[in-house]
Amino acid sequence: MAISKALQLCLLATAAIAYSSPAKSAADYPTPALAEYVYGCMKANGENRDSLQRCSCSIDVIASVISYDHYVAAETYKSMGMVPGENGALFRESAPAKASITELKRAQAEADIRCF
Repeated sequence: MAISKALQLCLLATAAIAYSSPAKSAADYPTPALAEYVYGCMKANGENRDSLQRCSCSIDVIASVISYDHYVAAETYKSMGMVPGENGALFRESAPAKASITELKRAQAEADIRCF
């Protein structure tokens, strides 16, 4: 049953990716999602004013490249991919998971180039 539920989650995430359009700005992302990203980014890059500016820039660039639905799908795949064993394998190895995570990595690379 666990794989069946995992497959359902995978299909839902894929549907979200297929039916969403690219984001136009960070305003398309909910404020808590923006704050969570900036907080995590600052924890990784230093808790100072410069990091705040760079991390805020980074999420703005990501939001301009991929829609919020795509961002959520990719983060879900990454998170669920950490589940050990067969249940996590679906989120690590499926084509939709790989495509979604690759899209997020490209957006993050663009953000790194522009902001860091």
